[in-house]
Amino acid sequence: RNFSLTIGQHERVAILGPNGSGKTTLLKTLNRELYPVASDDSWIRILGRDRWNVWDLRQHIGLVSQDLQAEFLPSATVFDAILSGFFSSIGLYPQLREQISPAQLQRSEAVLGTVGLEALGDREYRTLSTGQQRRCLLGRALVHDPDTLILDEPTSGLDMAASLDFLSLIRDLAGRGRNLLLVTHHLSDIPPEVERVIVLRDGAIFADGPKAAVLTGELLSEVYGVRLRVTEIEGQFLVHH
Repeated sequence: RNFSLTIGQHERVAILGPNGSGKTTLLKTLNRELYPVASDDSWIRILGRDRWNVWDLRQHIGLVSQDLQAEFLPSATVFDAILSGFFSSIGLYPQLREQISPAQLQRSEAVLGTVGLEALGDREYRTLSTGQQRRCLLGRALVHDPDTLILDEPTSGLDMAASLDFLSLIRDLAGRGRNLLLVTHHLSDIPPEVERVIVLRDGAIFADGPKAAVLTGELLSEVYGVRLRVTEIEGQFLVHH
């Protein structure tokens, strides 16, 4: 209620908040899985437009999330999974295969290399490790060169090595100017290239501003209800109990 937020098209932003604070609801609203309650003063404008064909909108957004990872068509190959980003699908169905262009095939081959899966293109998605599946979904999110990349809890379920590996990919994308919206519980997931942090609590914006001003022990202790300390090391923020 009374929620107001503007994110610029070329910003790199992280969104934090406890469970139930509204992070997933916000992402689903941006992706048009949910809609605001209809009223005269309630609206959402995405990329300058109030109304979208949802499939057209998803051509402008690249999404990586646990929900997508769990729902993805398990029999799809890695290459098919990446190709499916052109169609916002969770795999390639026969009617979609008829629409694939040579340019899309070429772009998908290039993205396989970008996410380090060039040797696994023929493997089935279900046979990959969790970290490899996350890389595969990142390739799917990037293949159509979206305006915005949305990452929902990107390292959840990954071990330390896979987390660092995945975050290095994200840092590279952010460093090349990719628009990024990152939702996470973990301060260590926020790359130095992210300049702005939004903290949600109980469905409202609790804090919004430059990373160094928001990621303080005092503020996070109040949000999470437990005493926390924050350390910054070369632009990376770490939290301690």
